[in-house]
Amino acid sequence: MLPWISVIENLTLGLSRTDAKIAALAMLEAVGLGDKAESGYTLPRGQKQGAALARSLLRRPELLLADEPFGALYALIRIRMHGLLFQLIEHNKPTVVLVTHDVDEALLLSDRILVLKDGRIVEDHRVDLPRLHQLRRRLLASFGVRQNLI
Repeated sequence: MLPWISVIENLTLGLSRTDAKIAALAMLEAVGLGDKAESGYTLPRGQKQGAALARSLLRRPELLLADEPFGALYALIRIRMHGLLFQLIEHNKPTVVLVTHDVDEALLLSDRILVLKDGRIVEDHRVDLPRLHQLRRRLLASFGVRQNLI
């Protein structure tokens, strides 16, 4: 993200679609930053991460490399971001390589988990996402949190 231009300009930089600004505003709204579109890039760290993720998702990538993208986000914003990531995956079918040190996040977001040590893969696990997501939805619903995305 370039610090000398606004958040919305950062999101739409390099996009030529005529609806880029409208899509960018919708994406900012989805990540809880709808009121920050015209702000300079002097946002708190978590909001900067949200804006960076929004910029990445807006481009509908075939490959998304994400290094600790949710690390500085508050819990509810993090859940919303997880939902956006799943929405991207469902609609665009990209390959996502997610680096995280959060075991629960890895289990929630991954269909395959690799554990690295000294630059080598030391473990390789498959995750049954449909069962895990179904249980998660039920548990969140029991606390009054309804989700359609995950």
